[in-house]
Parts: sequence; structure tokens; C-alpha cells
Amino acid sequence: MTVNEIHQRLKDTFGDDVGALSEPKVDAFCVVKASRIVEVSRFLKRTVGIELDHCNVITGVDYPKRNVIEVVYHLFSYRHRHGIVLKVEADRAAPIVPSVEGVWKAANWMEREAYDLLGVSFLGHPDLRRLLLPDDWQGWPLRKDYAEQGGYHGISNERENPLVELRRLDEKRRAERPPPPPPPAAAAPVTPAPPATPAAKA
Repeated sequence: MTVNEIHQRLKDTFGDDVGALSEPKVDAFCVVKASRIVEVSRFLKRTVGIELDHCNVITGVDYPKRNVIEVVYHLFSYRHRHGIVLKVEADRAAPIVPSVEGVWKAANWMEREAYDLLGVSFLGHPDLRRLLLPDDWQGWPLRKDYAEQGGYHGISNERENPLVELRRLDEKRRAERPPPPPPPAAAAPVTPAPPATPAAKA
């Protein structure tokens, strides 16, 4: 099936809870109401002829000016070699989206990553906690307004330009190994004496 055909099946089943299909730039997508994302996901996975058995990735994008965080689902069927991209728009102040971990087990860690880096809470997730960062980390690093906290428990998060470090190492090696002394100066060439002038006859 084409992405347009998959989208039409969604529109026929879920009506206005599924938005229009975007213009295809790389992957066409449609926006789904957060309250229907689990039902839509089950429909796409279980419906004969669609069977999107693979949740390729779940990620998020922060849009501060719109006060929205988009949760993005890339779905694919290995049997039919087709797929579609879904998006759910969550309120940036309190982004809450139902979990699809019960549909695709692979969503477990992907949702945890979106929680860890963007602060999206997935209702119904069996183990929603940080995945990449420590449990007591402050803030959501992939939000556009995230500011560095100056380190973590005394560990600096500032890294200097590696070229500066390489230059320092070169200077240290040169100091430890002074250059060899210059070679001795070459001896001045000896100018041969001019031939003797014969004495004049009386």
C-alpha cells in the first residue's frame, strides 16, 4: 500500500482524530490526537494488509514558539514494505502522551529516551525513568531553552577545543627534548699562494 492509501484507511476509521497527510518532503506524516494514538497504533499493527509490525523510532521535537512538543512515530511493515509517520502534539508545559509500549515492545526504551531528553511523560509506560542521564539530572537537554548547569557533582561538562590540547602536548614534547646543537661551522677554505714571480735578468 502507498502512504496515501494507509492514511485513507486511518481517516475512514478514525475521522477527524487523524489529520491531513503532509506534503511528501522526505516522509509524509499525519498528526493524530494524543487520546487516540494507542487505538491508531493497534489498528495499524493488526489490520490485515497494513500490519505495521515494526516501530522503527519514536522521537520528539521541541517547538517553543508554538508551545508544543511533537512526538514522532516512524512505523514500517516488513511484510508489505510500506510505512507511515505519525505525530502527536503535546502541550510543552506538561507533555503527556499515552504509551504505545503495549503495541510495540520496542517503544519501551524509545519512550524512555524521549522522557529523558525532552520531558515527555508516557501514560501507562511500565518503567518510565531516565535512560541516558542520571536519575537526579536537572532539566531536559533536547529542549531548545535548555541551559547547561555547569557540571554534575563536580564533573565539568566543559570541553576545550581538542586542537588546543594537541598544541599543548607538542609544546611539552619540545620542552622535554631540546633541539640538537647546530653542526660545527665548516672550516674556511685555504686560498693557495700565488706562484712565485721569476727574478728579472741583469
